[in-house]
Amino acid sequence: MAFLARGAVKLYYEVHGDKGPVVILTHGFSATSAMWRGQIDAFSKDHRLVIWDMRGHGQTDYPEDPSAYSEKATLQDIGALLDAVGADKAIVGGLSLGGYMSMAFYAAHPQRVLALLIIDTGPGFKKDEARDNWNKYALATASKLETDGLAALQSASAERATSKHRSASGVAHAARGMLTQRDATVINMLPNINVPSLVIVGAKDTNFLNAADYMAARIPAAQKVVIPDAGHAANIDQPEAFNRAIGDFLDALGR
Repeated sequence: MAFLARGAVKLYYEVHGDKGPVVILTHGFSATSAMWRGQIDAFSKDHRLVIWDMRGHGQTDYPEDPSAYSEKATLQDIGALLDAVGADKAIVGGLSLGGYMSMAFYAAHPQRVLALLIIDTGPGFKKDEARDNWNKYALATASKLETDGLAALQSASAERATSKHRSASGVAHAARGMLTQRDATVINMLPNINVPSLVIVGAKDTNFLNAADYMAARIPAAQKVVIPDAGHAANIDQPEAFNRAIGDFLDALGR
């Protein structure tokens, strides 16, 4: 358990394991690094596992300045964490917003990515109208957090409902600055991904089944695994099946 100073913002992170390639996992919006507890033992045997809390989440700082929350800042945070653990390259992955940010990190820094773990997420939108609808949802989420506080998360999926945050305002800022999307960079980049990529989706995660199919069809040589009887938090709903899928993928990378 440690903190990394990024200007005025301190990022909370943990490193598990002391050998092998680095795997960095980023949680979903309004979740925290605690959502990966069921993966620590499995993934830290032959890898150095880095988990962390994004800005406005968990034990990381909650800047008052809304401009401190952005996709750009998040990608810089991932890069700074890799620098902090001495990793020039890493296996980069995450769930939902964390998965999107992982693909965005590849788009910005392909030379730093050994492989991608794309979990219960989507690649963004080509059409402005679809992106606008997503952003309306993100902004409405921010408003609800400001009105109802952290109680607004109690009816969310497992990785969000059990998360612990210090302030609803930080999560609301993250919704406005990080959950919203601005362009089609990630979705347009999919055919250019040239590292091994694993797309995972829960069989009951109906909002992301089509997105998983789309990404698996467009990322060259991507593998796709559907986790039976799992929803949006596939790693929590079915940890054994989830860990096995990623474990097999990681083992194949090492061959």
